[in-house]
Amino acid sequence: MEQHPLKIEPALARLEEIVRQLENEQISLEESLELFEEGVKLADSIQKRLSEAQLRVKKVLEEAENFKVEDFGE
Repeated sequence: MEQHPLKIEPALARLEEIVRQLENEQISLEESLELFEEGVKLADSIQKRLSEAQLRVKKVLEEAENFKVEDFGE
């Protein structure tokens, strides 16, 4: 079974939830560390997906006629 890539919107929603939980001073240090680790992994995955999307857009524009591709801030 092929693993589906992480969808950006649900990942961002989960990352926001993690931030809210980390701002709660009532959680334990252990729980904070677990949430932090999950958040870092999510942020890394989101960044990778956004980079992939950026490359796909650039490729489509380069292949299209009459389009001039500007750098996306690379």
